[in-house]
Order: sequence, then C-alpha cells, then structure tokens
Amino acid sequence: MSETCIDAVSESESSLSGRDFHMAPILNISIGHWVGFFAFVLGALALDLGLFHRKSREVRAREALIWTLIWAGCAFFFGTVVAPRTIPGWDPSTSALFLTGYLVELCLSMDNVFVIAIIFSYFGVPQRWQHRVLFWGILGALVLRGGMIWLGSELIQRVHWTLYVFGGFLLITGAKMLLLQEEDASPDLSKNPVVKWVRHCLPVSPDFDEERFTTRSKGRWMITPLAVVLVVVETTDVVFALDSIPAIFGITREPFLVFTSNIFAILGLRSLYFVLASAMGYFRHLKKGLALVLVFIGAKMLAEEPLLKLLGDRLKYVSLAVVMSLIVLSILASVFSNHQDRKGGKGSST
Repeated sequence: MSETCIDAVSESESSLSGRDFHMAPILNISIGHWVGFFAFVLGALALDLGLFHRKSREVRAREALIWTLIWAGCAFFFGTVVAPRTIPGWDPSTSALFLTGYLVELCLSMDNVFVIAIIFSYFGVPQRWQHRVLFWGILGALVLRGGMIWLGSELIQRVHWTLYVFGGFLLITGAKMLLLQEEDASPDLSKNPVVKWVRHCLPVSPDFDEERFTTRSKGRWMITPLAVVLVVVETTDVVFALDSIPAIFGITREPFLVFTSNIFAILGLRSLYFVLASAMGYFRHLKKGLALVLVFIGAKMLAEEPLLKLLGDRLKYVSLAVVMSLIVLSILASVFSNHQDRKGGKGSST
C-alpha cells in the first residue's frame, strides 16, 4: 500500500515538474483551432493583396504605421480575448507567454528589416514594388517557419537536451552580436552564394519587367531581378529564423503558442519595414538590446530548472518584464544618443 502511494506521489511530482520545466501550458488544441487560425491568416493576406494593395504603389510611412498598430492590436486581441474564450486551458499566464513570444519575435524581426533594406538598395528595387516582394516572401516564410517549428518541437519532445543546445546557441549568438562592430554588420551581397547560384543556374533578365517575377526575352522565359530579390529575402528569413525560433522555444514549448506568436510577428513585418527602413540608423542601440534579449533567453534555457524552483509560475511574468525592459531601454538609449549628437552638432556650429 505504501509503495503504491509513493509511486503515485512520485509520478504526480514528475508530471508536475515536467509541465513546469517545459513551460508548456496544458491547452486543448483541436484541429479546428489550427484550421481557424490558418483561415484567418490566409483571409488577411488575401484582403491585403486583393483589396488594399491591388496596384503597386509606394507605401507611405503614416499608412505603414497604422498597419503596424493594426497587426499589433490583432496579436494582442488574439492573445488576451479570442484565445482565452475559445481554447480550453488558456489562462492569463498563457497570455503572458504568448505576448512574450510575440514581442521577442517582433523585435528580432527589426534586425531583419535592416538586412531587407540593404537587399532592396543593392538590387535597386523601386519602392512601389517592395510590398509585392515582401508579400510573397511572407507566404514562403509561413511555410518554412512552420516546418522549422514542427521540427524543433519534435526534437525537443524526443531529445530533451536539445534545449541546452538551443540555449548555448542563443548565448553565443547574442554575445557575437554584442561584440560585432557596426561596419561588420552589413552583408556583402556581391559575394552572397545564393545570388551566385541563382545567376549561374537560372536565366536572369538584365532588367526589371515592372513587378513581374518572370519575363520573356529573346524568345525564352527568364526570371527577373525581382525574383532574385525574392529568393534572397526568403533565404535571409531562414537565417534569421535560426535565431528567433530557438529563442521562442526558450519561452514556451507549446507548438500552437510558438507558431501563432511567430506568424503574427511575420504578418506585421511588411508594414514594420516601411516604418523603420528609413530610420534604422536612429535606433542605433536596438541591436545591442536584441543581443541582450538573446543572451537572457539562452541563459534562462540553460538554468530554467533552478529558476522554476525559485520563481515557479512567476518566471513567465519575469521573462516578459525583462524582455520588455531590455527593448525599451535600448530604444531610450538610442533616443538619448541621437539627442546628444544633435545637441553637440548645434554646439559646434555656434
């Protein structure tokens, strides 16, 4: 009798600690939830391209800011209103995990914006065609990131020590970003292996053909430079996903939370690009803030078991507070530095 009780207690403790250690809330996610979310995403993209951006045009900063706020509002509304009312087991701590994951993914995608701006500038893509490239790039990112999230989830469930590999990887990546000099951060696209491979293996037309990805020239079909840009943007997103996906697994292991927070961040990437592309130099310390976020998440993954014993369920809220604080402080530091530069410039001119 006593042995049975001991076994039952140990099994209960093991189950509880397993749940806490994986930081995965017990959610009753059905196929209907997945179908509903995919329907929302596809419907939103169809409205975007079919109604709001049927014709190629320049996206103004004010319009882009409004859309950025709309997408952020959709993510917040989903995480705090829709999901708690439609998904059994979704409680306020789950909302905190979702919002932390969304914030991390959104902030990491700001670094992606900087690289995309360099790609567009290198290939000389007119501003009125950039939204089309970003739209189809996001469709590809939905598929690629979905596959990477599924693979990461399977790895973690089958080989638990993968978490420590992810944590160590994020620590190293964050440290490298902190030590990287600004002049070393810009990629040299003339040496990009993807660009070389595409131009070597596929016929590429010398000029753009409006917003088309293919064109007919000299009696044969060719891809346009805009298609090359799309391929480079897609491969760049895969590279950035190698940082962002392990980072969100450091917050939660629930696949639905990982996927939805990731996708909401990607959906807001297009409008965020047009808001930030011309002002990335203004946020000079943001990259350092993102690096510290990666270091924090990596360290938390490596030390999660003792942290959970110390903080319990409060760790979710502590993580959200730390991530928000690092991002806000890096933005405030950027604003202060720019203010000091302008003040110094005015002083020297007088």
